[in-house]
Amino acid sequence: MVINHKLTNDATSYGWGPVIMHWFIALAVIGLYPLGWYIESLDYYDPAYKTIPVWHKSIGILVAVTLLVRIVWRLFNKPPSPLPQPAALELAAKVAHGLLYILLLITVTSGYLISTADGRAIEFFNLISIPALPVGIENQEDIAGEIHFIVATSLILLAALHAAAALKHHFIDKDSTLKRMLALREEAE
Repeated sequence: MVINHKLTNDATSYGWGPVIMHWFIALAVIGLYPLGWYIESLDYYDPAYKTIPVWHKSIGILVAVTLLVRIVWRLFNKPPSPLPQPAALELAAKVAHGLLYILLLITVTSGYLISTADGRAIEFFNLISIPALPVGIENQEDIAGEIHFIVATSLILLAALHAAAALKHHFIDKDSTLKRMLALREEAE
């Protein structure tokens, strides 16, 4: 195994660009989920009430931007060819990857709608303001909050299944699926 030094994908491995975006989003989602639960436990007088939600929203914005870059990137830089596996597993992998993208999009969109329901902008790390939509929806915060919780929980569960599948590929199938997502390749170029 050698490190892939390319920024972009090729036929056999992922480049550093998609690998960094993948792992940033994965780690951010893993951290944002319990942070969201913690925010729910805060009351108005808790000192963390003024900072933790700003971090959660700001990291969520970074995830949204990274996700959009990743989607555009994928349009212009095809992923490597799939590794050989039964057709049913290949289909399941495609469906799971598609669902991960959809759940991420819904999660960041609903988070934005929760945060801007009162018409106020989102403070991005207290550096810049992300404006709210000019028109709100009746009960926007409640509806978006329910969607955010359900979809984020579904996202975490699917991400856990995704991670389990990667570990299965690595330890049981002994193929290079996980190595490719670490920007490792079989041979030097």
